[in-house]
Amino acid sequence: MPAMLNATTQPQTLQVFLTDPGGILRGKWLPGEAADKVARDGVAFPYSLFGCDVFGREVPETGLHIESGDLDAICRAVEGRLVPVPWADRPTEQAMLTMNHKDGRPFLGDPRQVLARQVAKLSERGLMATVALELEFYLLGNDAITGEPQPFGTGARGPDQQDMYALHDMERHRPLLDAIQAACEVQNLPMSAMVSEASPGQMEVNLNHRDPLGAADDAVMLKRLVSEVARTQGTPITFMAKPFAGFPGNGMHIHVSLQDRDGSVFARQPEQLHHAVQGTLTTMLESQLGFIGSYNGFRRMQPGSYAPASLTWGENNRSVAIRLPEAKPEARRLEHRLAGADANPYIATALVLAAMMKGMDEAAEPPETTTGNAYTDPDVERLPARMDDAIDHFSQSAFVADALSPEFVAIYTAIKRTEWQAFAGQISELEHRAYL
Repeated sequence: MPAMLNATTQPQTLQVFLTDPGGILRGKWLPGEAADKVARDGVAFPYSLFGCDVFGREVPETGLHIESGDLDAICRAVEGRLVPVPWADRPTEQAMLTMNHKDGRPFLGDPRQVLARQVAKLSERGLMATVALELEFYLLGNDAITGEPQPFGTGARGPDQQDMYALHDMERHRPLLDAIQAACEVQNLPMSAMVSEASPGQMEVNLNHRDPLGAADDAVMLKRLVSEVARTQGTPITFMAKPFAGFPGNGMHIHVSLQDRDGSVFARQPEQLHHAVQGTLTTMLESQLGFIGSYNGFRRMQPGSYAPASLTWGENNRSVAIRLPEAKPEARRLEHRLAGADANPYIATALVLAAMMKGMDEAAEPPETTTGNAYTDPDVERLPARMDDAIDHFSQSAFVADALSPEFVAIYTAIKRTEWQAFAGQISELEHRAYL
């Protein structure tokens, strides 16, 4: 990996990017001296940047492409997000952007603007949210015979080395993990912990709690950082939600607490936490596509796979969808465990906040907590494991339209229908083996 660049080094390149509805970063490289102009005047990008599918193809049904003239809009740098790129081989900075119409109104096809809109709704109620995100990823190796990707450390004789929470597994990957930590320090990303997770080669990185927009920004930047540092280290990684059939998938866990001017709402009014839980449960089915936005992500929705597959909640229980972690009263919060690691953190966080507010407004009590293994409980309601079902629920939901805006829902569902059709139209190798 290139030596870490000093934050005061004059950049030769400026990389600017936005986050599209699918969570993919799209942008361009500019000369380093463009930083002042970008900060002052912004930079033009077409609306159509937010109308591409996971393959980078234009989706005409979004209405953002040539049929509308493929118009440009103005993108502004996000304050505090102009930072060095420590994995670059020459002085480079990156700037996170967000899109506005030319008249200054936020463009609600931009996921970051969607979350900002939800944060503003909280503020109107005198509330602030504190959010922390946790992301899982796999270190990859290759099968010695087929060359196919596999979790790092598998394929030896005998049982695979799961090494959950094993310090020696962290030591084995020390060069990469040290490089990730050093890059986080350069980019001022508040990483709080790294841990060897539930499968061979699987890691989790935790980010410190902060305001919702900052937390989602951190997650976007962390995923880019981990991927790029791993590439320079020669150790490929993936945030794919379910990269391997026989191993748990990668999740993104969202911790949320609420404060008002008197401090923690849930510490003073514990019943409000239960109402917030009920809101997340009653909206989870219609919101599912915002947490699981990829065709592959629905393969993670299997009982026993360390992914919540049912509308359940519980105290200190990792088999449920909504977990209440052990915490002091002032740190009481809920942990939303549905999202895959490939989910868009802006959209997932906006949906959680909106669901919590809905539950608190309705003041309804949640069902009984689930104790023990929710995966094997025959009485709980299961979430669908099909992307087309989730698209239908999402596109028809009044709650989702209010939480994210009708404009975003129309764009997002058009993209996801196109992606579903692309994957559903493929004939698998297994089908050929069975039927050809």
